Order: sequence, then C-alpha cells, then structure tokens
Amino acid sequence: MKHIFLVEDDMAIAKNLSRLLTGEGFTVTHAPTMQQAFDMLGKQRFDLGLVDISLPDGNGFTVCTEIKEVQDIPVIFLTASGDEASVVTGLNMGGDDYVTKPFRPRELVARIRTALRRSAPASSLFEVGGLSVDTAAGIVKKDGAEIALSALEYRLLLIFICNPKTVITRERLLNELWDAAGEFVTNNTLTVYIKRLREKIENDPSNPKLILTVHGTGYRLGDGHAEK
Repeated sequence: MKHIFLVEDDMAIAKNLSRLLTGEGFTVTHAPTMQQAFDMLGKQRFDLGLVDISLPDGNGFTVCTEIKEVQDIPVIFLTASGDEASVVTGLNMGGDDYVTKPFRPRELVARIRTALRRSAPASSLFEVGGLSVDTAAGIVKKDGAEIALSALEYRLLLIFICNPKTVITRERLLNELWDAAGEFVTNNTLTVYIKRLREKIENDPSNPKLILTVHGTGYRLGDGHAEK
C-alpha cells in the first residue's frame, strides 16, 4: 500500500483528500505546516508527497526541497494559483507535477499513480500460470511463445501483475486506463478490454484462471498470484 505524505494547511481540503486517497487504496499522513512536515520526514517513509504551495509558516517549495533531500520521492504541488511563475518555480525546484485547485478527484488520482509508476524501480520477470511478463523489455509470453498485446491491454495486465493480492475495483481500472490512454475510458470499454485480454492470455477465456471476476467489486489476479 503506497504511503502519501499530504502537506496542506486547509483542514477541510486535507480531510476530503485523505478520504479520497484512502478510498483509492493509499495510506495518508497529513502535516498542516512546514515545520510539522520537516519533523515527520525523519520519522516515516513515504512514497509520494502531495504539497500545498502556500503554508502558514513557509511554502511548499521549501518542503519539496527537503522531501527530495531526505527521501527522494515524487512531489506533486497543490496550488490555488494557476499563474505560470508558480508552476515553473515548483517544477524547477524538483516538483514532478502540479494540480491547480479546485481539482478533479479522478485527475488527481491519475496523476499520483503516474508519478508513482515513473519513480518505481525497474521490475524483473513476473510469472503466473504459464504467463511470463518482462516489464523491463515489455514482452509477454504464454507457454514460452510471445503474444502481442495492445498498449491498453498491456497496461491492464500490468495493473494486475503489480497488485497480485489485491481486489481491484472497476473504478480504479477506469482511472488507470484513462490516464494511460489520455482519454476517457467508459465502463463498456473496460469490459471490452478485459474480454480481449482474457482471449489472449487465458487457456479457456470462458473459464478464466488468471484474471478473476469478483462479483459486485471488480477483478483480481488468480492462479496463485504473480511471482518474480
């Protein structure tokens, strides 16, 4: 479970963000001031910083610098100002992305997942039920023979491979595929891609063993989970 470090002085925004991110499967630790953020950085390990630019005892740029020095994790700025100077300053100081308030929840979650993927170390070979996935080379093989997947089919498979013991909701899959495609992905589109992926990787698509349906919730990886 990825740990998000939220630095935000507006308690209402922090509460809503924490609820949103927790619902998306993240752990969230909140610091309302720059000094409290500094104190927490030395005590806990985080995976990404979500930092407001305007803080009561300083600014998010300074917090970003400290985060990068202490933990070297991605930082996304939250800013109420859309002016170019603030954006450029944040990116020049090591920020990985920014979101202007008021932000769209799905867009924010998609940007967080993108930043986390970019910062993740290169994975090795994963194997599950006769299927092997070399994420470094982008090669998928079934019983030793390479199979061709579209970009979205491959992205969909990676979501399951990288979350082997997790039930993944349809909403989360929609968010991830929307981010990868750069366009809105509908429920019907998701159903089509699940069907196409099963047709390529399952021995019997009508009785899937690798991508299992969890009725009323979403899907999960089957066949004993993915192993490196």
